[in-house]
Amino acid sequence: MDLQIKNKIAFVSGSTAGIGYAIAESLLKEGAQVIINGRSKETVDNAIAKLKKDTGNDAVTGIAADFAKAEEVNKLIESLPDVDILINNAGIFEPKAFERISDEDWFRFFEVNVMSGIRLSRSLFPKMLAKNWGRIIFISSESAVFIPDEMIHYGMTKTAQLGVSRGLAELSKGTNVTVNSILPGPTKSKGVGGFIEDLAKKGNISIAEVEEDFFKNMRPTSLIQRFLDVSEIANAVTYYVSPLASGTNGAAIRVEGGLIRSIL
Repeated sequence: MDLQIKNKIAFVSGSTAGIGYAIAESLLKEGAQVIINGRSKETVDNAIAKLKKDTGNDAVTGIAADFAKAEEVNKLIESLPDVDILINNAGIFEPKAFERISDEDWFRFFEVNVMSGIRLSRSLFPKMLAKNWGRIIFISSESAVFIPDEMIHYGMTKTAQLGVSRGLAELSKGTNVTVNSILPGPTKSKGVGGFIEDLAKKGNISIAEVEEDFFKNMRPTSLIQRFLDVSEIANAVTYYVSPLASGTNGAAIRVEGGLIRSIL
């Protein structure tokens, strides 16, 4: 299927590994021009080289910026060309007991997970409206709806993303610009993979046993009873940024393995 995004210019924040990298890879395979992002020039350069090799598409560049630092984000925004597709993927997570989450932690999570997408959208959304075409995707999480008791601060930021996404979609009324959120379920990204490995070592059990226990005791409502692969998230994102998905706007799209039990 031709998703009709050849030569579209896409920016994917937080894309040197994990879900962001998989999204960049998928977009490149569809012929898009992709700008990736990571916190250091070294990680960006390494990811660019790997993406070129894996996709056969050399139309990939990168900008280093730490989304915890507003001044670096502002410099990144100044260097971006006109972007057709914006993927707000940059984010952090950390399991922590509620009583141990400091004020600084709350603000840090909001700064990276929420303000990153707000700053980028504030700059790029009006340009999309002016040319009457564009796609913005917020990579939220099932945790936006199914707030994890071990990461309440993380869940809060993912819920906030849904509010921002829907609000921007309201501002796109009557145009060919769409703004949607994707809600991945537990996904075996680089960060989660490391977390699983640490649990396996601490418990002196296999990774498979950790995964089985996780879905039995922490996410029992999951219908697929496994971690999603990053490519499964990327496939959904690539479709929803394409012209073929023009009828979907203001939506919170689930790619969470059926973990959320509500119908709507």
